[in-house]
Amino acid sequence: MNKLATTFIKTIKQNLSFILVLFVLFASRSSLADWYVVPTGSMQPTIVEGDRILVNKMAYRLELPFSDITLLNLATPTRGDIVTLNSKAADTRLVKRVIGLPGDHIQLVNNQLIINGQLVSYLNTSLSKQKTEQLAEKSHMVQFLQTSNPMDNFDMVEVPKDSYLLMGDNRNNSADSRVYGFFPAQEIQGKALRVLVSLDPQNNYLPRSERFLKPLI
Repeated sequence: MNKLATTFIKTIKQNLSFILVLFVLFASRSSLADWYVVPTGSMQPTIVEGDRILVNKMAYRLELPFSDITLLNLATPTRGDIVTLNSKAADTRLVKRVIGLPGDHIQLVNNQLIINGQLVSYLNTSLSKQKTEQLAEKSHMVQFLQTSNPMDNFDMVEVPKDSYLLMGDNRNNSADSRVYGFFPAQEIQGKALRVLVSLDPQNNYLPRSERFLKPLI
């Protein structure tokens, strides 16, 4: 055995504990929990640019670490969940809200959702461009542009099997199912739970302490 190989093995042995800790850390992040830096405003006002959100990667299934191989299905996304996904259509990682489940019939008329023939409830707030949207048992804020926009409407669609209709809370400024179509269930990676830390990119990345540990659902 040459000197280089001997030195390498010796280094591994001396740092084995540290290497194992790193492996467990990255394996856990791969299959158990993760954090995601939000780069855009497509989920405003719920999530804003600079938020670091905690994602439960075991919310729906257990995967083999460092892969997309499913070991165990645990649950399915429900309406109103905020999910992260690796989208092939968008060629990037996205964070969006679950609007339509497999088999649902969904329509959008003047920014008002109609789900299975029922008009979703919207309540006005103190801000003219924001409303409270009621999805199933969950209510949340959504945001609209004040001018007419092509994304205000779409005709009735049926969500295919093993797919979901996802939208951003910033309804007229979100590339979601209205742009990319339905998202396959297999692309959904986890459920966003809360903001861990928030740094303001418009203010020298100073911390926004009022958003620390803020629940998302």
